[in-house]
Amino acid sequence: MEQHKLRIRLFPVLLKATILLALFNFAFVFLSDIPLGKLSLYNSVFPGRERFPYGEVHESYSLSLFDIDAMFASHVITVTEKKTDEYRVLLIGDSSVWGTLLKPNETLAGQLNANPVTACGKVVHAYNLGYPTISLTKDLLILDEAMQYQPDMIVWLVTLEAFPKDKQLTSPIVANNAERVQQLITNYHLPITNEPELVNPSKWDQTFMGQRREISDLLRLQIYGALWASTGIDQIYPEDYARAQIDLEPGDEFHGLTSDDRPSFQDALAFDVLEAGLSAAPVPTLLVNEPTLISNGANSDIRYNFFYPRWAYDEYRQLLTERSAAHGWNYFDVWDLVPMQEFTNSAVHLTPTGEALLTSKVAEAIQTTCDK
Repeated sequence: MEQHKLRIRLFPVLLKATILLALFNFAFVFLSDIPLGKLSLYNSVFPGRERFPYGEVHESYSLSLFDIDAMFASHVITVTEKKTDEYRVLLIGDSSVWGTLLKPNETLAGQLNANPVTACGKVVHAYNLGYPTISLTKDLLILDEAMQYQPDMIVWLVTLEAFPKDKQLTSPIVANNAERVQQLITNYHLPITNEPELVNPSKWDQTFMGQRREISDLLRLQIYGALWASTGIDQIYPEDYARAQIDLEPGDEFHGLTSDDRPSFQDALAFDVLEAGLSAAPVPTLLVNEPTLISNGANSDIRYNFFYPRWAYDEYRQLLTERSAAHGWNYFDVWDLVPMQEFTNSAVHLTPTGEALLTSKVAEAIQTTCDK
């Protein structure tokens, strides 16, 4: 009898709990405008990161996520008060800027800050806002958010692989920030197609259950903060890794185009996105064509490296030079600066020594741009 009464009393409790959970789940639809990513333990309980979190391996004490608010909230730039004598330089670009296989102090930003120079009578301090995956639209997405942090100069490092129109929305961080990207397309009148690649969340995706992965990622990022703070590790540094290819395939194809398609090559590149970013920045911008590996191995007469057939890369450099002259851009080309042996696992990833060569040239270019 007592057990029967207990079951009767337990039923309404379970019913109420189920209703409350359902209400809580669907209430998240109405909380979608609240930037949960800005709620962070970084820069308060834990120090801010020197580069954006990125990675898929637990031992890196980092993870890749799609929440740009959370990425910036974890970065040291968010709470760093700008000093009166600081010349603030934001570095934008791909994994070569972020620093694959490089410790934070070995990256372009780290080396610029280790040996600071003066520009416009102030001390240059660089912030690493590079992010892996290669896409001009991904760079513009980060640049648009970064402008609130009082830069004095933008240094935007690019390479040809970021330009193809078919790559502009394929970066996961771009595809999963559909609203922000659509706003960029509208604001800058960008002729970007393949918009179906953008992930537009449904109503269910906006519920608590639909966002459980995103919420889990935010929590994990905070947990990793303690490990990052105690070790300084934010990526894996393997003792052995596959070096960038030197012996290359004989084909001359680049994103479906061959040397016979030179007349249509320019139309396949997203120069509109580059122009949007350069025109939007209210501060001086230095555009840098970053170093790329020049192979001397098999078929190096056809291709510079795994990414680039010679015809495509030469055509790209000519187009970029011509547009820079026409628009008055501060353009700096260091494509052949770094010798082949100073690349690591990719035709765009540098060793610390290769990064030092780049740092020296970028520091000089920052000072020259400032003096104009």
